[in-house]
Formats: sequence, C-alpha cells, structure tokens
Amino acid sequence: MTIPPQVEGASRRTWMALVVVCLAQLMMVVDMTIVNVALPVIQRDLQFSQADLTWVVGAYLISYGSFLLLAGRLGDLLGRKTVFLAGTAIFTVASLACGLAESQLALIAARFAQGFGGAIATSVILALIATDFPRVDERVKAMGAYMFVVTSGGSLGLLLGGALVESVDWHWIFTVNVPIGIAVLVLGARLIENRPGLGLEQGVDVAGSILVTASMMTAVYAIITAAEHGWTSAHTLGWGGAAAILGAAFLYLQTRIKNPIFPLRILRVRTLIGASVVRGFLVTGMFGTWVMGSLYVEHVLGYGAWLTGLAFLPMTLIVGALSLGTTARVMSRLGPERTVVAGLVLVVGALTLLTTADVNTAYFPTLFAAFAVMGLGMGTAMLPLMTIAMSDVRPEDAGLGSGIINVSMQLAGALGIAILGTLASDRTAELTQSGANALQALTGGYTLAFQVAAGAVIVGIVIALVALRMPREREPVPGSEVAVEV
Repeated sequence: MTIPPQVEGASRRTWMALVVVCLAQLMMVVDMTIVNVALPVIQRDLQFSQADLTWVVGAYLISYGSFLLLAGRLGDLLGRKTVFLAGTAIFTVASLACGLAESQLALIAARFAQGFGGAIATSVILALIATDFPRVDERVKAMGAYMFVVTSGGSLGLLLGGALVESVDWHWIFTVNVPIGIAVLVLGARLIENRPGLGLEQGVDVAGSILVTASMMTAVYAIITAAEHGWTSAHTLGWGGAAAILGAAFLYLQTRIKNPIFPLRILRVRTLIGASVVRGFLVTGMFGTWVMGSLYVEHVLGYGAWLTGLAFLPMTLIVGALSLGTTARVMSRLGPERTVVAGLVLVVGALTLLTTADVNTAYFPTLFAAFAVMGLGMGTAMLPLMTIAMSDVRPEDAGLGSGIINVSMQLAGALGIAILGTLASDRTAELTQSGANALQALTGGYTLAFQVAAGAVIVGIVIALVALRMPREREPVPGSEVAVEV
C-alpha cells in the first residue's frame, strides 16, 4: 500500500498523547476486575450482606454503561479533549472517595461516581485515535496499543488486586488510581490536541439525553439484578420493559428534532454495527473466562488472590506480544475479516478446553493452555474488530461511534456475566440435589457456563462471516508494503 503524500504521519506529541489516553483506559479497565479479588475482604470489613455486596460492582457497571452513548456524543459536540479530561478528573476524585470510604453507602456512591467518570473519559478514546491518526498504518499501530489495554486489563486487574489485598489493604486498590489520574490530567492537558467540537449553537437535545441515559440505566439494572430476582420475575421483566419503552421513545424523538444527540444515520454504518455486535459475543467469551475462570480456580482448586492473578498472566503476556505488531501483520496477509474469524475460532477452542477441567485438573497443561489460547484469540480478534468498526464512521460522528463500541462491550459483559452466573448457580444446585459433592457441583456449574460462552462466540463467528465487510474503497487494509513496528 502506498501512503498518499498529502497524508502526513502523526507527530511525536500525538504518539505521546496516545500513551496518556491508553494509561487512562488501562486504569479504568483494571478497576472493573480489581475489585472482584477484594470483595470478600470488603464484605468483612464493612459488614456487607451478600446481596448488598453485589452493589460494589453493580453501581460501577450501571453508571458506566448508562452514560457511554451520551458521553461519546458530547465529545463530538464539546471537544473530545475536554470530555476526556473531565471524565478522568471525576474518576480520580471518585477513586479517592472509594479509598477513604468507611461505610457501605459511601463506597457504593463513590463507585457510581467512578463509573460515571470512567464512561465520560473512555467514551471518546477510540474517537481520538481515529481522528488523530489519519494514516491507516499508524492507526493500526495506535489501535493495537489500545487493544492491548482493553483485553489485558481484566487479567491485570486480578493480578494487581491480589497483590494489593494480600500485601497492603483493600483501600489501596482504589487510592492507587489517584497519582495515575493526576499524571493523566497533567500530561493530557499538555499533549492531547484540542480539536474543537461541532458546538452547541443549535442547542442541546436535553430530552434525548435524559431518555437515552434512563433507558441504558434501567436496562443495565435489569440485567445485573436478574440473577437475584430471576429472569422471568416481575422485577426483571418490569425493568426490562421500562428500558425498552424508554429506548423506543428516545429513537422516536431522534427522528423528530433537528439537533438529535444520536443521529440515526449512525445505525446505517454497517461496519460499526456489525463489528459491535460481533464484539459483544466475543466479550461474552472473554468475561466468561475472566469471571468463571477466576471463580473456578479460587473455589474449586483453592487458589488465593495472588495465585489467581498469576494464573491469568499468560493471557496478558500473549495479548501484549500480539499488540506489538503481530496482529497487524496478520491483518495485512488475511484481511481484517478473516483475522477476526481466526481469533474467534481460537477463543472457542480455549473455552472448549476449559470445559474439560474438573476438580483434579492441574494448572499445567490444561489451564495454562486454555488461558494462553484465550489470549491468542483475544489478541487476534480485537484489533481488526476495532479497525472495521471505525473504518466507515464520519469524523464528526467518531465520538458517538466510539460510544457505541464501548456500549456493546459493557452490555454484553453485564448480560453475559448475569446469564452465565445464573446458569452456573442453577446447575450447581441441581448437581448438589442429585448427590454430587460441593466441588463436583461447582465444577459442573462452571463447565456449563464455559459451554454456553463458547456457543455465544460461535454465534459471533456466524455473524462475522455474514456481516463484516471492510469498505476497501475508502479504508484500504494495511498491506505488506507498510512496515508495522512499535
């Protein structure tokens, strides 16, 4: 591929700004899983009941998932640098509040604020990459760095959480964010290019903003609490129905006003919607491995917090190695579409391998191989999915496109964990009633969860084969002529 002479390469300052935004993304992705390791200690220290303890995680997920779309569009209107720095500041202050929390209510409220800040900041990161790196080869490298952060952050959070909980105190899993957040704010203010937004001259779609946020919030709430109340309960169906009604009202409103917060033309971008759907099914497999895998090694094999984090280290290292240019070179040979399918097939293989684990399974070779292959699949599929998703999005809609991609991950993650957790619990209860011992019953539940997760990724493969098509006439695939190096 020949780079057109009029397309200049990114400056050194732009590459340094990429490091800054990826550091912020890493901080927020790690925060989603680092708490899981500390939950038993937090429960004991603040005297949470088992039901109330879920809100330490749920409050973050609800606010994070609810504000992604709105925040992404605000980035287009107000300027992505402004929105990114505002979100990082809120997340940093909320992290300090979490670390200082001495009561249940204080911690849950601070976690909600953390999710709000995280949504605002991360909603525009992909848009920053798409607009600051106009050259295709450089954009692939930039997205490779972002991909490493997103896919490895979950397992890194387990490792870091185990280290902090066992060596210091659970408060440190939150306060460690404060110096990182301050550094991101200082460096981001200096390095991120201040591209003006579209402006608010035509006013703000206040009603649409309220409706989309309310719809997302009720949907995420219904999903997170479904495991507790039951999927067919009046509680779940009621909140789910309310989310659907609010969503329909929001879409109707967007067709009737001149300045919609969510221009419906974005839904006609096939690459964005198709890649987001496929990514959602992939995330179900990823989260199934992180959450169910960590529960399996902790509850069945008896691993402590630190060993649980170490168990996932091969996944993190392999994703990191692939982000150094290997996946980009594979894309140049196979094309993004085939690379996505290859990665998804590897993820199915990893989940299938996990279904063979029992109460006596050793880490080597079964679990090591499963986590390593999962890292290989994640590292192979995520970069081309993001490349395809943003390839046909208009620059003025890049923030909204970034928000849609992130929403697909958060909703799929929340829904996947809720469904897999429910299925695993029900299966464990059935096996216990039939006479299986506790460890065998737990293993049976986790096995079913891995099987369902593998099935979800297979659905993603089918959709990828049918729906993913790169707009080659506008966004050529990086060819072998371009040296992809980091």
